[in-house]
Amino acid sequence: MSMSHKVAVLVGSLRKDSFNRKIADAIAAVAPAGLAFEQIPIGDLPFYNQDLETDSPPKQWTEFRQRIKAADAVLFVTPEYNRSVPAVLKNAIDVGSRPYGKSVFDGKPAAVVSVSMGNIAGFGANHHLRQSLVFLNMPVLQQPEAYIANAGSLINESTGKVQNDATEKFLRGFAEAFDKWIGKIRG
Repeated sequence: MSMSHKVAVLVGSLRKDSFNRKIADAIAAVAPAGLAFEQIPIGDLPFYNQDLETDSPPKQWTEFRQRIKAADAVLFVTPEYNRSVPAVLKNAIDVGSRPYGKSVFDGKPAAVVSVSMGNIAGFGANHHLRQSLVFLNMPVLQQPEAYIANAGSLINESTGKVQNDATEKFLRGFAEAFDKWIGKIRG
């Protein structure tokens, strides 16, 4: 009997027609039935400021933290900005990891997918994010690595679906490996 796992999905792109969001949707569409994906919005989180970390932190922080805490695992899907992750994703990580010692990310299995219009496929962002996840004590899926290059040619503009069979097959394999990874870590 397969276990069911709730996966919080954090997409580092805020663009309405984001290729990152479409790839996140494509992963969810081909994932094993035991994985339930929930994209958690991060665009409205106030910037992390320790002065706001009082008995009544911003409502958006509290809701975000509760949603991450309720998840069994986290999938990060990100573009690359200046060889790193977008500020909105870094802010979400900072919000979830505070106050110090109460990180909602602690021990949660994670996976990273970087998506790019170019050939480098967000390699820098992928590895920079992994450095942060080590500090957050998040065991990260090592293989298969997921660098999605030339995203603009992979997605059908009218349907929003992956139109490349090899990419769909890769995403399916990635989702299956992530499912096994979650099961291994969560027991």
